[in-house]
Amino acid sequence: MMAVSAKTLPVGPEWSYEVKWDGYRTQAIKDGGTVSLASRNLKNITKQYAPVAVAAAAVAAKSALLDGEIVALDADGRPSFQALHHSALDGLSLVFYAFDLLHLNGRDLTRLPLDERRAALTRVVSGSPVLLSDALPGTADQIAGAVRELGLEGVVAKRRRSAYVAGRRSDSWVKVRFARHQEFVIGGYKAGAANFDSLLVGYYDGRKLICCGKVRSGFTPHSRAQVFAAIHGLETPRCPFANLPTARSGHWGEGITAEEMTQLTWVKPQAVVEVSFAEWTRDGSLRHAAFLGLRPDKRAREVVKEG
Repeated sequence: MMAVSAKTLPVGPEWSYEVKWDGYRTQAIKDGGTVSLASRNLKNITKQYAPVAVAAAAVAAKSALLDGEIVALDADGRPSFQALHHSALDGLSLVFYAFDLLHLNGRDLTRLPLDERRAALTRVVSGSPVLLSDALPGTADQIAGAVRELGLEGVVAKRRRSAYVAGRRSDSWVKVRFARHQEFVIGGYKAGAANFDSLLVGYYDGRKLICCGKVRSGFTPHSRAQVFAAIHGLETPRCPFANLPTARSGHWGEGITAEEMTQLTWVKPQAVVEVSFAEWTRDGSLRHAAFLGLRPDKRAREVVKEG
């Protein structure tokens, strides 16, 4: 189940509010003494995040399916999305925040109201290393203010009586991001000395992939090599963006002219990256975009403009 994006939180007694954790959406499946982890696009990530599997093995159930987020926390307890891409998490802790319980000891809970699933989840994770992402106390404004002050990514509002609708984006879950970043699809790149100088990224509007700018900053040599490995072999002679070329480059250099397109290499739109940015420009491009990390857990066709 996925949330829809909004600029403000819905208000009313039917809503509850949780922290939006800056990590990888993951389901932990316990079956007797075996635990496996699945990303949002159903990739098996158990070996990659083995400490999380060990934590999930300790929950109080013979079998369970937990929905949540893998998060890397620094010494102050703050999430670090970029740290999830490092093979060595020096000075950081890898944790699993569980926010839903879908199956328990052979029973399907998805049709139960969220409040009942949460109550069962609280009992299941109690005493285990799995952390509970529970509903926050206070009004929507109070919660938004506190989460902003802590520098966390955002808040997810959920209807207390809602069932769990698997595989769908539902308005029973509403996410509001306070940090300006989201996922984008790589559709091309400008070649550099070793691999690439910049990426061209975009989002889907219906069936059309819309280019929204270039990403040059935020890369380390390691992350640049990771991204290039992810798109190597996806080269294609055809531009995947429906809105290119633009008539001219904009004031911030966000446009792509026909002349510039001859210098670019196009790739099939399959790889997804997380990008931070200062704002959307008037012509729909990203200003001051910076790379944050690869998102192998996200499907390219699900990437849309979030605001």
